Amino acid sequence: MAASATSATSTGSFSVPSVGSVPAQIDFGLFRGYEGVAGAALGFVVGTVVVYAVGRLLFVPAVASVVSSRNQNNPTLETATQTYAHVFVVLLAALAGVVGAGYGETLTDGALIIAALTLVVGVAGQEVIGALISGLFLVADPDFNVGDWISWPGGEGVIEAVDFRVTRVRTINNETVTVPNTELTTNSLLRPYGRERYRITERVDIAYSDDAELALRELVEIAREDDRIVETPAPNSRIIEFAGSSVGLRAEFWVESPMDVDLVDVRSKFRRRVKLRFDSEGLTLGPASGREVSGHLDVDLVEG
Repeated sequence: MAASATSATSTGSFSVPSVGSVPAQIDFGLFRGYEGVAGAALGFVVGTVVVYAVGRLLFVPAVASVVSSRNQNNPTLETATQTYAHVFVVLLAALAGVVGAGYGETLTDGALIIAALTLVVGVAGQEVIGALISGLFLVADPDFNVGDWISWPGGEGVIEAVDFRVTRVRTINNETVTVPNTELTTNSLLRPYGRERYRITERVDIAYSDDAELALRELVEIAREDDRIVETPAPNSRIIEFAGSSVGLRAEFWVESPMDVDLVDVRSKFRRRVKLRFDSEGLTLGPASGREVSGHLDVDLVEG
């Protein structure tokens, strides 16, 4: 069987042993057009990965450590620094990838940069930009810190982290809620509980004929029976309202960190003890409203 010899040509193709009478040829000239694309892609990947790895493993922890050491009483600034530093590393890695791909000259084109910024602002929209600015204000607020218990019109819970667009809050039921930053900056925030204690308030209504002073003393004693309720501040009770058919009382007491105490159980057991104690003392809980009905009723008998 005759076999043709392999020979290179000036056009970049060579022949391979023919099969039968039809020679097979591979033209490397077809791949030359992709060499630039492959080189640019490789440069982008290498530049991005190297810069991101160095920034994520060295830059972000170093910056967070410096900020944490200088702001030990402000954990919000520490978590925000980690978030912002990570985003900075991502952007820097993307720029390094562009340079590694050989397109660094495009970064000096002012018109292109302005067009890109215009596109980003247009896509982000007013709400996203507003959330970013609100996040900066929350981070800078010394009275708004990670670990604080806050209450806003949409709920309440402990601040876990403040990100660019949202704030993560952990509720009493250990559910994480993401709240838009704009909602926290445009509404009133309540933080009457302090950073280490949580105040529980319970309302109790008694009849006007009952001994209000006895009821107030009993509410304080009942609160003190639970070991989870702290001694300082001391539990207290007061009259808050004279309603139409009852006297409104309120008991106030504090527990330690609300995420370490089952608040639902504390409230439930306090109410159970109130019911038992008031029954034994002859105090009426939630008296029925009294209504006086006057008039007359005429009845006509019809003979059928």
